[in-house]
Amino acid sequence: MTVDLPLVARGKVREIYDAGPEQLLLVASDRISAYDWVLPTPIPDKGKVLTQLSVWWFEQLAPVLASFGASHHLVSAADVPASVAGRAMLVRRLEMQPVECVARGYLSGGGTKEYERTGSIRDVALPAGLVEGSQLPEPVFTPSTKAEIGEHDEPIDFPRVVQLVGAERAEQLRELTLALYRRGAEVAREAGIVLADTKFEFGVAPDGGLVLGDEVLTPDSSRFWPADTWSPGSVQPSYDKQFVRDWLTSSGWDRVSEPPELPDDVVAATRERYVTAYEQLTGRRFA
Repeated sequence: MTVDLPLVARGKVREIYDAGPEQLLLVASDRISAYDWVLPTPIPDKGKVLTQLSVWWFEQLAPVLASFGASHHLVSAADVPASVAGRAMLVRRLEMQPVECVARGYLSGGGTKEYERTGSIRDVALPAGLVEGSQLPEPVFTPSTKAEIGEHDEPIDFPRVVQLVGAERAEQLRELTLALYRRGAEVAREAGIVLADTKFEFGVAPDGGLVLGDEVLTPDSSRFWPADTWSPGSVQPSYDKQFVRDWLTSSGWDRVSEPPELPDDVVAATRERYVTAYEQLTGRRFA
């Protein structure tokens, strides 16, 4: 992929280019990250799935954003260089907030471990008797810091969010995150998918309004489970990169040294999960 624009930043999965005074070009690669590492093996078409699914979700979430006086950052997915067509978005330039806004509707992964240890997730107390895969009584806001490549996202509690962005903005982030999660979970459920958890990133427009940015409700930023096999008490089958995390865990990788190459069958199965998530959610065939 070649783009004849100044490179602004290179993230774990995306490159960001300067597309003018008020716009950026966001290009999603086929790289995949896990446990805060970029893995050496790409997943074919992954960047296209992430971009096209995000574009679809921005449309679905627009009414929720409008009800909060917020908006999203997408300008166009069509007016992009031909070399990155299908995997790039022209977006608004924003001042991004220093918080990853995570919403959980089900107990899974690190949330399960924290709950088993403390009976809560961050500063949110939960009822006794929950197990891996349990639906929570209400979705909860469990934010984290935004880590640089090679560093780890750190869970934070709500008072820390207040310290970072102020009380009013922190409350806006929490309420909007939970509202977007609820709408996403509703849409996913209608498509036969459980949205266990997800993360959102927000920026601030010049007028001070919140703007939903980055990717939205993709297999990279969410846990998607088949609704027809959901059964609390064990790790759920998934349409997301948990499959890769599970393989890395079973491979014996220590999470400190450079990660190993992914086998061909893991690459193919991961691509299939990403494409299935796209097709089942949108009702469209992935081309």
